[in-house]
Amino acid sequence: MRVPATRLNWARRELAEVEGWEPLTHPEGALFFYQPYKRVFTDADIRDPETAVQINKAVKMAYEGARKADISLDLSVELALELIGKESCGYYFADHKRRVIFWFEDYQNIELMNDVRGVKRKSHVKYALDSQYWRHIELFPNKRVLPEDIVVKLKEIVMHAHADNITSETCLAPFAPNEVASMLGLVDLLKDSTNKEREHSVWIAARFMRLFCNAKFVNFCGQPGARLDVDQSLYGEYDTRSKKIIRVMNVILFGSPDVQSKAIRTIWVDETIVHPRWKDFTDRLTIEWNGYTIFSTVMLAVDISFLAVPAVATQTPAVVLAYLSSLCAMGSLVVSLILAGQVNDSRRGSAAAVASFMVKISRSMFGLESLALMLSLPFALLIWGSVSWLHSTDW
Repeated sequence: MRVPATRLNWARRELAEVEGWEPLTHPEGALFFYQPYKRVFTDADIRDPETAVQINKAVKMAYEGARKADISLDLSVELALELIGKESCGYYFADHKRRVIFWFEDYQNIELMNDVRGVKRKSHVKYALDSQYWRHIELFPNKRVLPEDIVVKLKEIVMHAHADNITSETCLAPFAPNEVASMLGLVDLLKDSTNKEREHSVWIAARFMRLFCNAKFVNFCGQPGARLDVDQSLYGEYDTRSKKIIRVMNVILFGSPDVQSKAIRTIWVDETIVHPRWKDFTDRLTIEWNGYTIFSTVMLAVDISFLAVPAVATQTPAVVLAYLSSLCAMGSLVVSLILAGQVNDSRRGSAAAVASFMVKISRSMFGLESLALMLSLPFALLIWGSVSWLHSTDW
């Protein structure tokens, strides 16, 4: 691309207003448009003539629908539009006085409920709508001020989460203690941006508020039987009846599956990942597997040295047991390396990807027990290798 000579404002032409639509840049870099006259936000590219016609038509239809539904739209209400294919357009209204989103017709969407079962009361649904309101602010943080009361409320929420993390091992905050401490520092800095149009500060406050509102919704805040501990199930106790094969494998693998199963139940509650605990869980597994690889390597060296002794070659049982010990040590080493790689990949993935994996595992033949069995293999193989080597020295 050729840059014009001696012109400092040549790029402004590209970002000039298009038929009343003002182009804006999100703090993360996305381009979207705002029409101040009718208070409309959209991420559709209005510079395309066909898109502009479709969006303008959708604006008229949305306001007409609200009028027919006898919904009063004052200056605190704004409209958000999204193109869905070439023929349709999604919409919602955001009310800044009540800090909620709404539609002029009945709306039902599973994603709005975040796959949470048992949602019945309007007081519960409100937390979902609150979360979506802050999602709207997060998507369109420009052209708005950061209310002082929101910063005060957010600081109270983060302070409570920080105190809960310090004093309780079953804290409901969706963040680890070090993350909450960092958030507290950021919230303190937001005070300088209150009642000012600073889109980066608005985005920060909106992101935090959305996550905390969603946590309240998932935990049934303010509802009968609300979740008070992070490992508390709202839908009944887990099925602790083990299949016979699982009980047999638990004995063969020296009880390790039972230990792993209990740990898994603390990070996977009601088909939801407890993300702070997931990080601690994977860190612990990685440390354990690193230790197993060292022990397995040492055991392989010992087995090979033992087999190299001329007197051992004439003792068939000792040779068989030594080879069995080598196979177990090699198996523990290989499985540890594979599992460590898989865990590192999952840590780099999103929480949704981890949850999707856990759902697939939980719906398999043996449920979460199959994951517990898999995680138990490095330890159990190493123990079997040690037992085999000890018996080989008796001959």
